[in-house]
Amino acid sequence: MTRALCPICKTRPPVQAFRPFCSKRCADIDLQRWFTGAYAIPAVEDDDEPPGPESDEG
Repeated sequence: MTRALCPICKTRPPVQAFRPFCSKRCADIDLQRWFTGAYAIPAVEDDDEPPGPESDEG
């Protein structure tokens, strides 16, 4: 069985205080990536929008 490695540097095992990272440095790198938008979930925009309340029906 292999042990998990730090997801940032991929060289050292995690330390309990910074889990899943191996150090404060790697934890800070990850946080900075979140703040700058490096981690993003791609969105698919729908071209067809359902009629909204502004329609003049009724």
